[in-house]
Amino acid sequence: MSDAAADAAPVLVGIVAGEASGDALAAELMHAVRARCPDVRFVGIAGPRMEAAGCEAWFPLEKLAVRGLVEVLAHLPELLRIRRQLRRRLLAAGVPLFIGVDAPDFNLGLERRLKHAGVRTIHFVSPSVWAWRQDRLATIGGSVDRMLALFPFEPPLYERAGIPVTYVGHPMAQQAATHATRRETRELLKLKAATPVFALLPGSRLSEIEMHAGLVLGTAARLFNARSDARFLVPFITRATRDAFESAMHRSGHQRLPITLLYGHAEDALRAADVGIVASGTASLEAALARCPHIIFYRVSALTGWLVKRRLLLPYVGLPNVLAGDFVVPEFLQRDATARNLAQAALNLFDDTVTRRRLEALFAGFAADLAADTGALAADAVTAELARAGVAC
Repeated sequence: MSDAAADAAPVLVGIVAGEASGDALAAELMHAVRARCPDVRFVGIAGPRMEAAGCEAWFPLEKLAVRGLVEVLAHLPELLRIRRQLRRRLLAAGVPLFIGVDAPDFNLGLERRLKHAGVRTIHFVSPSVWAWRQDRLATIGGSVDRMLALFPFEPPLYERAGIPVTYVGHPMAQQAATHATRRETRELLKLKAATPVFALLPGSRLSEIEMHAGLVLGTAARLFNARSDARFLVPFITRATRDAFESAMHRSGHQRLPITLLYGHAEDALRAADVGIVASGTASLEAALARCPHIIFYRVSALTGWLVKRRLLLPYVGLPNVLAGDFVVPEFLQRDATARNLAQAALNLFDDTVTRRRLEALFAGFAADLAADTGALAADAVTAELARAGVAC
């Protein structure tokens, strides 16, 4: 870097992520942008990975980690207050660019107001307009100057709506599992090759743990009754979610189950497992890229579930099924998400080695389709938008 560049005032870029998966995506983007534009500094709402990458967190990511439609109402006054305060601070700081990473209900409204104030805006991770709420396309164009899409079927939707879009692939695909991964990961975790291993992923948010902990523990108990040699891996993103799950174990009397709690090792849990029992969301894609045959479950309040079901455009919700265009992974939602159903489906999948091998091959194809240099492609889009805002790197 030249002396002039070293003495240059930093360029502040606003950024907001709303959950653990967004935190990881944003951190990778930040590293790629800073490699090209060393004077850029990021500020906004950040998780631990973003903070480690140098983001100045004005609010913690946990403030936005609220799921559901009805459930968010109790938090709405605080969320609106945070959004107003953040917008004022970003405008006062004179940011030329804002990047909203997922969290569309929070970010799109913020982006719309910033864009109208003259700030360039990027939204990283398309909302699920291909699954529901396709009417959002009519308003997204008023909020974003460019959409960064993770999946190859998304750009045509935005192009037809006249919204600038860049396909960047999915960063997890670059580290997708190989044929040798399960054996290597089991050696790392000191698990025998013949041991039946089940990965239990109840969710990354505290509200998901509260909703799903009893369900997955009941499922594990049934699996252990059927297979006394079974072992269970449960990864967590935060200390709070791990503590909540441990409390649920003690309350339900399941603390003697052979469960290993992992901190920040979801990828290892899925790569080591014969079968995953996974809460719907990014974790289902992570399971596919880990070549882990799995089943998908999810619970929300009855009212939220009813509202979502009425507006769904697809018969499935899991990302592996969306990518395959078919029910390749069983889904158990709402009332169907019972310990009996999950345990039976997991046992059926464990016993069916032909189906498991077929799924592993299908998931390897997903990885090939999604593989791209996501960081570089996203950084290209960011530097281009900075240039349009008059900022040269």
